[in-house]
Amino acid sequence: MSSKDSRVVVITGSSAGLGRATAHAFAREGARIGLISRNRERLEAARAEVEALGGSAMILVADVADAEQLELAASQVEQEFGPIDVWVNNAMTSVFSPFSAVTADEFRRVTEVTYLGVVYGTMAALRRMLPRKQGIIVQVGSALAERSIPLQAAYCGAKHGIRGFTDSIRCELLHEKSPVHITMVQLPAMNTPQFNWVKSRLPNKPQPVPPIFQPEVAADAIVWASRNRRREIYVGIPTVKAMWGNKFFAGLLDWYLAKTGYKSQQTDQPEQPDRPSNLWETVPGDFNAHGDFDAISKSCSPGMWFVKNKWLIGGIAAGCALTAALAISSRPKRGFSRLGICRT
Repeated sequence: MSSKDSRVVVITGSSAGLGRATAHAFAREGARIGLISRNRERLEAARAEVEALGGSAMILVADVADAEQLELAASQVEQEFGPIDVWVNNAMTSVFSPFSAVTADEFRRVTEVTYLGVVYGTMAALRRMLPRKQGIIVQVGSALAERSIPLQAAYCGAKHGIRGFTDSIRCELLHEKSPVHITMVQLPAMNTPQFNWVKSRLPNKPQPVPPIFQPEVAADAIVWASRNRRREIYVGIPTVKAMWGNKFFAGLLDWYLAKTGYKSQQTDQPEQPDRPSNLWETVPGDFNAHGDFDAISKSCSPGMWFVKNKWLIGGIAAGCALTAALAISSRPKRGFSRLGICRT
């Protein structure tokens, strides 16, 4: 793919974890990528990986909680690569702690990064996409956007907020008959380095709630979402179960998570209470796309095959139903014949 034909993509939180895996996935199609994060060292490593995979990249050191920094980053991308085709809002942070122990400043910071970072990124993207009448915005969501869990009140609130915000903007785009598309990719538990650097007051080290998926599963879904105009995508059967289970059994899930939600978010290893966290400052270190849970993480999602092929599946189901209906209708109506109703 030539540079002229390749898409221009912006990814927030792209120095590690899912953002870095997503950069790899877009690089394989030859994209020109604006990599946004606070950590320059890891951005440099991510850029080298993107270029080795066939893409090109530029580094943009910025805090997504600052709207002016994101606006400047968007301008720099367009000056270097041209009009932005895809904007992926991925950056996040969290605090693992009972709500009673979370400070007001901590809660505000999680909200600013995880929620307002998406708002500011969407603003920067739409400011450029709306006049051109083209572009795709991908909001990286979570099963926690529908079904909250204990010990992450700020993060769950932010993900719920992203969904509400996105639905509102989608309605406005439809009202304006804009071809700009906005979608949300809802994720299951992911094996990323966030569990090494998010702030935690738990006695043991935090972990994603099993079953856990590798970040490449979600990255593939994000790239696919950027080319297919779906309203929302659920990645993995656990996400589907959480989303739909909460619609019908919310009260039961409250009780279940009250009993299991504390233990399922912790390993058996004690936490280091003085370890650095990325809540206020970036944490140094050679973190890549994967976290510490490779041994128990799934590298594929059969559920995504169904998402990608839902029209094929629907067609097959309709064909089977039609075949069954024709078979039933062609059977002799013996009961009625005995009654003399259908005699010829």
